[in-house]
Amino acid sequence: MSRPDRLADALAVGRPIPADGAMGSALIALGLPAGMAPEQWLLTPDGAAAVGRVHAGHVAAGARIVLTATFGASPVRLADGPAAGRVDEVCRAAVAIARAAVPAGVLVAGDLGPTGALLAPYGDLEPAAAQDAFAEQAAALAAAGVDLLWVETMADLAEARAAVEGAREAAPGLPIVATLTFERGRTLFGDRPADAAATLAALGVAAVGANCGSGFDAVLEVLPGLAAGAPNLPLVAKANAGRPVVGADGSATYPATPADAATYARRAVELGASIVGGCCGTTSAHVAAMAAELARR
Repeated sequence: MSRPDRLADALAVGRPIPADGAMGSALIALGLPAGMAPEQWLLTPDGAAAVGRVHAGHVAAGARIVLTATFGASPVRLADGPAAGRVDEVCRAAVAIARAAVPAGVLVAGDLGPTGALLAPYGDLEPAAAQDAFAEQAAALAAAGVDLLWVETMADLAEARAAVEGAREAAPGLPIVATLTFERGRTLFGDRPADAAATLAALGVAAVGANCGSGFDAVLEVLPGLAAGAPNLPLVAKANAGRPVVGADGSATYPATPADAATYARRAVELGASIVGGCCGTTSAHVAAMAAELARR
């Protein structure tokens, strides 16, 4: 028996959907130990509590989609750390934390970030191996009960494709959202927004978009191209709160204000975005400003 498509139901209402903000930078602010990955920390009581606080804060601010703290939970990325071989455990814990922190009406998206390795021919990771790794992570997230799978922060369209194909193989009944990161209108590997969107649309994703990058304008810049490449798909905008400014103590701050976030949300919707949220540096205050702006649309 197939699961209900809660993402399609939410989109069918016809209103822009607020998504959550940053996880990694929020966990650093809550005491993530230096050198420890969030996926390792969430397996501890302190880490689990911190992840839950981030989810709850974003939802209280108005988010209706939250991404699990599994950005780095692929077996490739975990391989060299203390959580090696614990993909299933990490994913189950992350989904349980999200479910406990948010009300039933909020969608929980299983987050799949880059492997951290370069795919051939630029590196040693073969696309088929990358697809297998993403399939393992997606299967764990699906078994843990996510509403959808969310591929994000992909700088290489080939890796995005491997992630989507792996996710589809492992969880054919779940919708998949896929977003890439762009600088100066292209991905790091030179992929144009329209081409990337068309490729992902052909793979059957439920929505395409842009996330991370150098700030709100970097994401807004590519939305028209993404729309041109996938005219029948919902668009996602999930930008950083500007480029981080690193202080003398090594801490990073982000320059964009909640007012900037509200302006970004308005412009994103005007450019066709159906789901708007934030990435690195976006706090619950930014999410609240975005959600309030989206409510006025």
